[in-house]
Amino acid sequence: MSTTRIFLLASSLARLIEKERGGHHIQQGYFPDRTERGTHVQVEGTTAHLILVTNGPKGPGEEATDIPVTHAEALLELTAGRADYLSINLSIGEQRATILRFISPGPLDVIVVSFEHDEQARRFQPLAWFGPEVTAEPGYHTRSIAVTGLPAVPEVEASNDALNSLLDTLDKRSGGQPARAEEQIAPQPRASAPSEVGSEDEDDTDDLAIEDSVIRELARSLRPRR
Repeated sequence: MSTTRIFLLASSLARLIEKERGGHHIQQGYFPDRTERGTHVQVEGTTAHLILVTNGPKGPGEEATDIPVTHAEALLELTAGRADYLSINLSIGEQRATILRFISPGPLDVIVVSFEHDEQARRFQPLAWFGPEVTAEPGYHTRSIAVTGLPAVPEVEASNDALNSLLDTLDKRSGGQPARAEEQIAPQPRASAPSEVGSEDEDDTDDLAIEDSVIRELARSLRPRR
């Protein structure tokens, strides 16, 4: 049975990961839970789903149904609570991880690591750039954040060791070089307005590339010399 572990993450490190990997915006709205099931609606870009979660003998199971985005947006207005966040996929060795950068109901950065078996979850050792583990605290689960709001979030500091460890993780994914745009996992969609196609768009793209490069090189310069 699959399981997850949840850790807090320093906002500065989450921002660096976002710059390096991109991400995608997700809106979720939760209806009041019943005894044996829960329902929520999710909007992600141009796709939307109505998701039914049932508690079975082998643990929770999800069943997702595609629905029009316009219908999903209407359902969001009827839910008991909503959460908006940026989701960023990241590989940590053989494990799949997702950084969640909550926008509403308030700012919060967490990393969720997924495992296929409970034994893998027990053996996993968090890396130096992980913050405190909050898996056992229901207040940090997405549904609770959406319905009841943010829990009391302790300040998570980004030490030199944490930054060093994160850069090592990112380098393993990109082979020591910044990931190319076509290799980034789920690039964050950019809000766009009607505009002419021309040199102005090219200049904006170049500026973003330079900004990402500067941030990465600045982060590298902070690493202690060996």
